[in-house]
Amino acid sequence: MSLSVEQAWQLAKQRFADIDVNVDGALELLDTLPVSMHCWQGDDVTGFENTGGALTGGIQATGNYLGKARNAEELRTDLEMAFSLIPGPKRLNLHAIYLEAEGKVERNHIEPKHFARWVSWAREHQLGLDFNPTCFSHPLSADGFTLSHTDEKIRQFWIEHCQASRRISAYFGRELGTPSVMNIWIPDGMKDMTIDRLAPRQRLLSALDAIMEEKFDAKYHIDAVESKLFGIGAESYTVGSSEFYLGYAASRGTALCLDAGHFHPTEVISDKISAAILFVPRLLLHVSRPVRWDSDHVVLLDDETQAIANEIVRQKLFNRVHIGLDFFDASINRIAAWVIGTRNMKKALLRALLEPTEELRLLEQQGDYTARLALLEEQKSLPWQAVWDKYCQSHDTPVGSDWLQPVREYESSTLRAR
Repeated sequence: MSLSVEQAWQLAKQRFADIDVNVDGALELLDTLPVSMHCWQGDDVTGFENTGGALTGGIQATGNYLGKARNAEELRTDLEMAFSLIPGPKRLNLHAIYLEAEGKVERNHIEPKHFARWVSWAREHQLGLDFNPTCFSHPLSADGFTLSHTDEKIRQFWIEHCQASRRISAYFGRELGTPSVMNIWIPDGMKDMTIDRLAPRQRLLSALDAIMEEKFDAKYHIDAVESKLFGIGAESYTVGSSEFYLGYAASRGTALCLDAGHFHPTEVISDKISAAILFVPRLLLHVSRPVRWDSDHVVLLDDETQAIANEIVRQKLFNRVHIGLDFFDASINRIAAWVIGTRNMKKALLRALLEPTEELRLLEQQGDYTARLALLEEQKSLPWQAVWDKYCQSHDTPVGSDWLQPVREYESSTLRAR
């Protein structure tokens, strides 16, 4: 006869108590760590500008699974379904192209009113909102340059777009009582050999400084900047490199965004957290899963996801690291992708919180690397899954894979009708 969730939970509590881990305390802390779920998984990064333009900027969404959200109301309905299956605190990350407006609004003219429905919805569901300017998939980004463009008028257009986006982000923070993290990513770069690598970076530096001129209270708005290694059409040179943005964030006091797919294949962002946090006030993490390149697969509960969570917990960076997701898979049910990826990130945080970190730290300081390795490996077999099941149950969300049936029913009743 199988154990009930409650029976398994009680046994797990005792097992963890044996290694001096307070399970109740771990769950209380987990309830303070929101994961910002990205809206663009729901519609393959299309947005609602209704321009009919194709994705550009090295971004690709592969697959054509049924039921893609076609407007903001459908997207919000899908998000509500996903959120109902994910335990604990959550946020939503919006891109500028998810505005709601009557008629066409140029990106440098977007205003808070174009996101008022999102704010009302977020307030109703007790969610924080994060934001991103959209510097891709636009006629003025067609040649692969935006904030570093040689044409001053085009460059100014993108500066104004980012300035407008910061005002919208601050509006989110004021209205919802939690700071909005606004992340700037641009696709700028070149496909082949580049003679002048300095001038585009000089233009980008000047543009970013112009964007940041208006000051906002950190209670409402937090700026972040994000690097990239390469993209389609920018294989040989990326203006916003890792070194550029680390220097910018450190010198200007912005947050630095570390995306799991934006570095060389042998690099991992879990190792960068403790290095970068020494020089920047905050970090924004885009947790994703690169497969051979920045392909943004659904987040797994794999070694790197766990290592990211471990770094946050071991170094107690709860108030300095913001956790967001960034993947878009159109080859499977889009809601299931959200649920799998977000639940996995939260599972990783829970496992990190259930680690006997102080004992392991002491062993390391004493030079007892044998015991350190032994305890790390033994801990992998402890019944953390029973704690996770109890956490899901306490938040009235499905236990185990039971969440899959509601997704299938929603697909049958709602997605297939689109």
